[in-house]
Amino acid sequence: MAKDAAPERAGGAGDPYLSLYRRFRPTRLSEIRGQPHVVQALRGAVAEGRVAHAYLFSGPRGTGKTSAARVLAKALNCANPADGEPCGLCDSCVAIAQGTSLDVRELDAASNNGVDAMRDLVSHAALATPGEWKLYIVDEVHMLSTAAANALLKTLEEPPSHVVFVLATTDPQKVPETVRSRTQHYEFRLLGAETLGELVTWVRDQAGLDLDDEAVALAVRRGRGSARDALSALDQMASAGSAEGVRPELVGLLDAVCEEDAGAVLVAVASLIEAGWSPQQLAVELVDDLRQAFLLSLAPDLASAGGDERARLGAQAERLGLARVVRSMEAIGLAQVDMREAPDARVVLEVTLVRLAKSELDTAPESLAERVARLERALATREVPARQQPGPPAPPPGPVDDPRDRPTIGALRRQRAERPEVSPVIIEETPPPDPAPPARLRSGVAPDRDALVEAWGDHLLRALPARAKVVYSSGRFVAVEGSTALFAVPNSGYLGRCEEVRPLVEEALGNHFGATIALRLVVEEAPETRAPVRSARRAAEPDPSDLGDDDFDPEDPGEPVEAQSLAQSRILEAFPGAEEVTG
Repeated sequence: MAKDAAPERAGGAGDPYLSLYRRFRPTRLSEIRGQPHVVQALRGAVAEGRVAHAYLFSGPRGTGKTSAARVLAKALNCANPADGEPCGLCDSCVAIAQGTSLDVRELDAASNNGVDAMRDLVSHAALATPGEWKLYIVDEVHMLSTAAANALLKTLEEPPSHVVFVLATTDPQKVPETVRSRTQHYEFRLLGAETLGELVTWVRDQAGLDLDDEAVALAVRRGRGSARDALSALDQMASAGSAEGVRPELVGLLDAVCEEDAGAVLVAVASLIEAGWSPQQLAVELVDDLRQAFLLSLAPDLASAGGDERARLGAQAERLGLARVVRSMEAIGLAQVDMREAPDARVVLEVTLVRLAKSELDTAPESLAERVARLERALATREVPARQQPGPPAPPPGPVDDPRDRPTIGALRRQRAERPEVSPVIIEETPPPDPAPPARLRSGVAPDRDALVEAWGDHLLRALPARAKVVYSSGRFVAVEGSTALFAVPNSGYLGRCEEVRPLVEEALGNHFGATIALRLVVEEAPETRAPVRSARRAAEPDPSDLGDDDFDPEDPGEPVEAQSLAQSRILEAFPGAEEVTG
């Protein structure tokens, strides 16, 4: 609608009041907003004389389908057309604008969908009229019955030369294919927020309405792309004097959802319903507000909300978070479906809103994922300041626990024997101090026999390779001469085997004590005090001198003789004077 367009009826004194969308209906093709592809095609067809015999205009309500058909009728019968546009001043243009022209016949297919109505239309199509062209405008053509559509087909395909059919519908998929194939199909689109805002602002100024920009923005939102719906909302606000009453006040309800206050949600819903708003209306408006918040979060240019309402919805979107906004839209959308068949639609809406306010009441996977994300954000917020605060330096790591530094069984036994007898007292348990590492020996000096025995039983023997462990487990240290340690083996059979792996034992001794220690092997002559023990033990052990190479395997770490011999020797050394009894 152009700024210089003249309304059909100004609605002066004594004239009946006309709604804004009727008063400011387009009178020229160029005044039709938001449909440039249709306007250009129709103007070119009229200007060049290539008008088709049938057109199909489809699109949402309030986008200009019927208005375009009427303007086309004016342009075809205008006495003074200019560039495909009607003059709007000749008798034909005035008559069509007033609805009194015999050249234009409008038919509502929703109420005249029978075959008789189509037969009457077809029978009168060939009759002449005062104008050069005769137009039939059939609105909601998808409502025609099958018989009525079939009755129209022949005339629609080959009408009289002066007849033009314009079929309009909001649901082109329901129009029979046989009808669509006989027409030129033009699709009308919803008007963009900017285009619709310009139209509503222009109508407000032309009509002299005392409404602010916030009312204009609200009318645009109510229109949702439909010019007729937007002008109807503007008309309603003009009658009420303000924007109040056109849509429910949802500020308190959305704030309660943001604050997760279920009680305040129920109070807000009750207040709105008492004011006359139905649960279905509240659900529709809530989804619209949430959609605006959704657009403000992702694509602010697409949001149609303006002024203070735009700032409010943006702040609520930040408080809710994008995930919660999307989930709220989905939940209320499902509630709209459930309310159609629910005994009490209010209960469905209240339960849905309480679940949105209290996430712990919602067991949906999306809600659980949102709760986990909120906990993670809360933990991250708490941890960051703690990491930034300076604190005492961390204590240095303690010394590595080396098995060689632990006290041996023999050392603990001597400490226990040297400790004076004292009466027992109850003291608080404290962890024992870490044992000091053993002092390294000077080069060329061997440890004494006790140190060798303790280290041999606790550390060295178990760390030897398997073939050395087997043969050396039956011997013992008997003396130390300078830097040479004397190691006694039971008999000559062990002597040869021990000699083969002696370098491995010397290396282990040197690594442990930090000094070069030579090892001299001798055959032990068992004293009489040890004879029963040795003889009893050896009675169960094979003599290596009696075994052949095939029977004696020092590489086997699981040799039963070695395990039994090692255990027996350790027990006897730990308990001096003990004797082994075999039965």
